[in-house]
Amino acid sequence: LKAAGLADRFEVVVDGLVSAQLGLAGKPAPDTYQHAAKLLGVRPENTAVVEDALSGVASGAAGGFAPVIGVDRGAGRAELLAAGADLVVDDLAELADVAPLSKGDA
Repeated sequence: LKAAGLADRFEVVVDGLVSAQLGLAGKPAPDTYQHAAKLLGVRPENTAVVEDALSGVASGAAGGFAPVIGVDRGAGRAELLAAGADLVVDDLAELADVAPLSKGDA
């Protein structure tokens, strides 16, 4: 986020470094996402997860986040869906045309 100049656009960032410092289990455990949701004061079922890794999709699904959006950058559409994605896109720009989703809508 820093390299892209986007760090200031996020209220909370829980990345691998923060997770390690807090002793949170890594993906596919949902701990990192759950911790971020707690810091933000949001419920997982009302919070989207966007991931390009199978373990990240599985993490979001295991944590009850919705929707879980898989970005297919080589993992494969079927594999992302099997890991728990509610929706799979090839490019994040596709999300601009998607209506708000709830779990199981896609």
